[in-house]
Amino acid sequence: MEPISMIIAALGAGAIAATKDTAGTAVKDAYQGLKTLIKKKFESEPKAQMVLEEHETDPETYEAPLKKKLAEAGAEKDAEIIKLAQELLKQVKPEESGAGKYNTVFQGEVKGAQVGDRNKQENTFS
Repeated sequence: MEPISMIIAALGAGAIAATKDTAGTAVKDAYQGLKTLIKKKFESEPKAQMVLEEHETDPETYEAPLKKKLAEAGAEKDAEIIKLAQELLKQVKPEESGAGKYNTVFQGEVKGAQVGDRNKQENTFS
């Protein structure tokens, strides 16, 4: 899942979970933490903050505008936002977060990454 879609999914899942009595304080805190970070990202743009707030009550209508505002703000490159979104999704939907064994996000230029079990690199020099 690309970063902005993951952030949107975490916000949606967090909003739903936070309204339930069964949601623990960890879920509610993670959701509020993610929203707070995104609000800081939107600090100079009141319209983006409004879209974030409206998304909480009407995610279907505000998903596309929020996605656009997150992209404009560069949220997909913000490691802290991505980390909080991942943690929130793991708490709210643990069965889905376990389905994908590896959730690797590369930021910047990457040269030679190995992801997986029992990977090894063999260099033979003559």
